[in-house]
Amino acid sequence: MVYQEAGKFVWHNGNIIPWQDANIHVMTHVVHYGSSVFEGIRCYETKRGSAIFRLDEHLQRLMNSAHIYRMEVPHSTAELSEACKQMVTTNDFQHCYLRPLIFRGYGTFGVDPFAAPIETYVCSWIWGKYLGEEALEQGIDVCVSSWTRIAPNTLPSLAKAGANYMNSQLIKMEAKINGYVEGIALDANGFVSEGSGENLFLVKDGKVMTPPLTSTVLQGITRDSVIRMCESLGIPVLEKTLPREMLYLADELFFTGTAAEITPIRSVDKIQIGAGKRGAITKMLQDKFFSIIEDGEDEYGWLTFVETTKAVSPSEPQTV
Repeated sequence: MVYQEAGKFVWHNGNIIPWQDANIHVMTHVVHYGSSVFEGIRCYETKRGSAIFRLDEHLQRLMNSAHIYRMEVPHSTAELSEACKQMVTTNDFQHCYLRPLIFRGYGTFGVDPFAAPIETYVCSWIWGKYLGEEALEQGIDVCVSSWTRIAPNTLPSLAKAGANYMNSQLIKMEAKINGYVEGIALDANGFVSEGSGENLFLVKDGKVMTPPLTSTVLQGITRDSVIRMCESLGIPVLEKTLPREMLYLADELFFTGTAAEITPIRSVDKIQIGAGKRGAITKMLQDKFFSIIEDGEDEYGWLTFVETTKAVSPSEPQTV
């Protein structure tokens, strides 16, 4: 990922600091042991103004992730919500990607993390379509990865933790080296799980299906949004265990995620899926999703609007 436009300022432990000052020591606990949890959140420029998509749900998942890893976060969800809004306004963005990040900092060494201080950051930058602009219509080519998703009772898949993404990197790198855009991982029992950083949906005979949480998938916010949109549109939606071969027999496949949004899949392991392009149900869900984030007409209460006309540009770190 290339930073198309990084924010000038970062929120750190209640202060606004310059982007270039958001540094850590090489002996910080997270560098050696992966002790971090984080979120990815998008702020969209809608016709009604800038709005953050499902901010409350993202921040609750962040706090849940920290709780699982016994991190006592010294900030409330309300404080972090304001921090996210400030990283839109302070950086004078109309739209951006937000990254709240909590990790164990500098102060102790070894696997026992309790003496390490908790550090909290919120960063923002401009980030385009994760899997490519044309992918939203044409679809992408993916493979089934040789790497299995993390097994139950090893690393908690319900926590969006930095350590989990070492597994994701293996899946992504293998796919790219072999000429694919993305990889799909199977769970420890050989059933379909998810992509390296996306949830997965399958369409068959007019029904939408997605692997259950027991297939070690992240409890995706966009995943939940798609399920709710299906219900509103009268499309049957099922959370069920899916064997690998169902991928090849699907009428449509698509990824979901904050970065990926709703991205169709046109082939798996060089086997064409359906017509080899975006299917009708995928397009219907895309149209509904993008109408919300472009028009700002939000029947679900998913958008948190941000006042962006009075941007703050502090020259010195400010306590907020």
